[in-house]
Amino acid sequence: MILELLDEAVSRGARQSKACAVIGLDPRTVQRWKRGAMEDQRRGPKRSPRNKLSEVERRRVLAVVNEPEHRDSPPSQIVPRLADREVYLASESTMYRILREEKQLAHRGRSRPRAHRRPEALVASAPGQTWSWDITYLKSPIRGIFYYLYLIMDVWSRKVVGWEVHEQELAELAAPLVEQTCRKAGLGPDEWKGGAAISTFEAEIFSEGEL
Repeated sequence: MILELLDEAVSRGARQSKACAVIGLDPRTVQRWKRGAMEDQRRGPKRSPRNKLSEVERRRVLAVVNEPEHRDSPPSQIVPRLADREVYLASESTMYRILREEKQLAHRGRSRPRAHRRPEALVASAPGQTWSWDITYLKSPIRGIFYYLYLIMDVWSRKVVGWEVHEQELAELAAPLVEQTCRKAGLGPDEWKGGAAISTFEAEIFSEGEL
């Protein structure tokens, strides 16, 4: 398609070099394509680097990283630990590459691997089931200084159930607003998600987002 567009531009009077510059191609590349050489002819280095580990050195690295002392540690900890003993087998990147090639680059440690869990979805089918809150910047008469709008909204009806404006963004200001709004709506401690008592509703109990 690129060659067809180039031929069309040239047939209409454009210079091929200018057309190649517009699409970000070197004219020599276009010449190779027209000769049928569409594949990448690069083959990479033909010789191995001089500092490549031998098979014996590679097996030694695998043996060391799988020892009881090191099998629960990543290379980022193994290499400094060996360096303290004046022992150098390979760099961290080399150890990582060897473990990856040997299918051993898994979670190395006694603790459980980090789990990725999606937060529980909160769905509202009627008013008063789910509230969402946020803090929004409001411009002030002075440039660079803002007020902060603390706002609580019902997700279903989009009704603003509580709001306040402050000069600071603090959890100590948000918690009383949530508490007052819940009391105004007649919500008791048992109606809070998680059963948190309103009297002890602190910033640690809720986070910015849906309640």
